[in-house]
Amino acid sequence: MQTEISTSRSGTPATPAAAPARRSHDDAPDTTELFARLVHLDDGPERDAVRDELVGAWLPMAHRIASRFRDRGESVEDLRQVAALGLVKAVDRFDPSRGAFESFAVPAITGEVKRHFRDRMWALRVPRRVQELRNRVRVARRELTQNPGSPEPSVAAVAAHTGLSEDEVTAGMEALESFSILSLDAELSTGDDGYSLADTLASTDTSYDVVVDREAAKAGLRRLPEREQAILYMRFFEDMTQSRIADKLGISQMHVSRLISRSCARVRDEALAQRTGGRRAA
Repeated sequence: MQTEISTSRSGTPATPAAAPARRSHDDAPDTTELFARLVHLDDGPERDAVRDELVGAWLPMAHRIASRFRDRGESVEDLRQVAALGLVKAVDRFDPSRGAFESFAVPAITGEVKRHFRDRMWALRVPRRVQELRNRVRVARRELTQNPGSPEPSVAAVAAHTGLSEDEVTAGMEALESFSILSLDAELSTGDDGYSLADTLASTDTSYDVVVDREAAKAGLRRLPEREQAILYMRFFEDMTQSRIADKLGISQMHVSRLISRSCARVRDEALAQRTGGRRAA
């Protein structure tokens, strides 16, 4: 495009006519005078009116920034509200002497929307480190698949692209699906033999039986003679052999064996009798 050059009467070429400054986007209005007024106004109705006018003028830009984050599990309307909040904060903090408002507002609004995803969109609270891994993996996968027909990048490819370890990439990939949760009652089959997610996760936990048995044996163990309590403790808690116990107590190994068998049988019989009696009482 040719630039018109004006000439003076003497025929000497003048400097090129200054082209009008272009804004980076159509939704970036010229609000220099409004910001200059806002700075010198005290709190009150006039300042609130100027502030509202500035927010309204720049609101289309905030909506444009919010649209970048669509299709991530949050409604566009909610994203626009978050971006509008970031815009209000940017208007309140902006210092006109430091440059153009757009340069200040874009990262401020973008950061507000990102914080919304970081703090509000996780169904379960995820450590900040995992959230950061998720974002780095998401960006890397998008960059590696920019060309049409590019295959889905492998864990090793994402790790090489980001400088992360493969374990960190795996954690980030798993976090990509962590914004929402699935109910344990969710049906996984539509047939007559339908089953829920909980049905596939349930398993028998034998630890509960151990707790019950320990509680049932406590009373019987306390009623044993002191020497038999000591023998059982050395055998089952200190893992001592019967020979070592016999040497320590000055008795034969056979005697130790008989005392262990008799003590265990006594505790077991009392525990079973107590359980049976409890069921009858119920």
